[in-house]
Amino acid sequence: MNYILPLLIFAGLGLLAGILLTVISKIFAVKTDEKLEAVQNALPQVNCGACGFSGCNDYADAIVNHGAEINKCNPGGEETANKISVIMGKEAGDIQPVSAFVHCRGNCDAALSKFEFDGISSCSAANRFYSGTKQCENGCLGLGDCASVCSKGAITVCNGVAFVDEDLCEGCGLCVKACPKGLISLRRKIQRTDVVCRSSALGKITRKLCKNGCVGCKLCEKACPSGAMKVENNFASIDYDKCINCGMCAEACKLGVIRLKK
Repeated sequence: MNYILPLLIFAGLGLLAGILLTVISKIFAVKTDEKLEAVQNALPQVNCGACGFSGCNDYADAIVNHGAEINKCNPGGEETANKISVIMGKEAGDIQPVSAFVHCRGNCDAALSKFEFDGISSCSAANRFYSGTKQCENGCLGLGDCASVCSKGAITVCNGVAFVDEDLCEGCGLCVKACPKGLISLRRKIQRTDVVCRSSALGKITRKLCKNGCVGCKLCEKACPSGAMKVENNFASIDYDKCINCGMCAEACKLGVIRLKK
C-alpha cells in the first residue's frame, strides 16, 4: 500500500502533463502551407543557387509568397517547371536549357608551365602558389575542382584542361563557383559560338605563353552584326543575350580562338 499512492500521483502527473502538452501543441501549432510544401518537393533540392536564391526552399518560398518566376531551376529544367506550373496554376514561361562552358583550351601541349605542383591536387590550392603552374595566369589549372563538384559527371579533365559534356550538364552552376580562375560560365545550350580564352595579357604575350590564346585583334568584334562580341582587356567575350548564333565571329577569327558548335 505504501507504493500505490506514489504511483497514482506519478501516473496522475504524467496524464496531466500529456494533456497539457497536447493542448499547447494545438494552440501553438505552426500551420503548414501545402502549396509551399508541394513546390519544395517538386524542386530537385540541389541547392545550387543557379535560380538566384540561396537554396531550393528559399526559391520555393519566393515562388509561392513573392511571385517569383517558376522557370529558373536549371537542374530541374522543363519537367520541374511543368510540375510547379500545375501547383501554382500559371504558365511556366520560356524555358531555355543551359550548360556550363570552360573558356580555356590552354592544354599541356599549348600552354607553358612554370613549375610542377606536388601539393594538394586542387585548383584552389595550386592557385595560391604564384597563380598556379601555368605561365598564363588566366589559364585552366586542370586539377578538377569543377569536376569534383559535378554530381552528373559532366566534367572531365583532359590533357590539363576541363571540358563539359553538354548532354550531361544540368546547368547547376556549382562548377562556376568552384573555378578559382573564373573560367566557367553558364549559357544556353543552343549557343553555337564560345570564346576559348580568358587571358588578359597583351596579345603577343598571350601567344607566347599559350598557342591557343586570344590576341585581341578585334576581327571578331568587327564581324559581329549584333554587337554581341566585345574585345576588352585584351580578350574577346560574347554577350550571349545579344548573340544570334550567326557564326560570323568564328569565321573571322584567324587563330581558332572562337569555337563554332555544329
